[in-house]
Amino acid sequence: MYEEVRELYLGSGFGGRVGFGKRAAVVVIDMAKSWLDPSSPQGSADLEPVLDHTIQLLQVARMTGHPIFFTTMAFEKADVQGPYGRKMLHLGARGSLDAGSDMVALDPRLERRAEEPLIVKPRASAFWGTPFDSYLVGRSIDTLIITGCSTSGCVRATAESAHNLNLNVVVVREAVGDRSPIAHNVNLTDIDLRYADVVGIDEVSNYLEANPIQ
Repeated sequence: MYEEVRELYLGSGFGGRVGFGKRAAVVVIDMAKSWLDPSSPQGSADLEPVLDHTIQLLQVARMTGHPIFFTTMAFEKADVQGPYGRKMLHLGARGSLDAGSDMVALDPRLERRAEEPLIVKPRASAFWGTPFDSYLVGRSIDTLIITGCSTSGCVRATAESAHNLNLNVVVVREAVGDRSPIAHNVNLTDIDLRYADVVGIDEVSNYLEANPIQ
């Protein structure tokens, strides 16, 4: 099914390859308890391999001096009023995304460092209502490497925003995931054809190693 979609879009002029630029950063999208704990309304145990691969890539990025950013999503009660709150019913469910709660804290296995910014975002995209783009400009970043979850939501939205900002966007195939395998595969195919290059972790690691930042 996915190959049929790919062939259709390729025949219509989608699916060009972006490639890597000269200076890359890694962003880890929402790898916090609210998404990783199966007891959470939006949690999934299936994301453990995604976490493992993300940690693997972070080790390479740190050794080679590439900037690393993390995101999480958190809300005060006043933030979820109106149509947005009515659509996103899980925002108030069992405190899973309450600002200041342990549910929105990053998984400690990521070992975030003090110099690695944590962006608390109010919407799916890491860029919406945050200073993320200015952080990238300040570091002369032209390539954004995306990991984390969920493929159909915040990963996709971040890839689209980065594409619209004319960045080289790379999504690491093994380091993104979703609570729904179908949603993951459909959106990963669409991301690869519209917004980013979906690339294997070995290729991404090789690029980082070959292009260290001093």
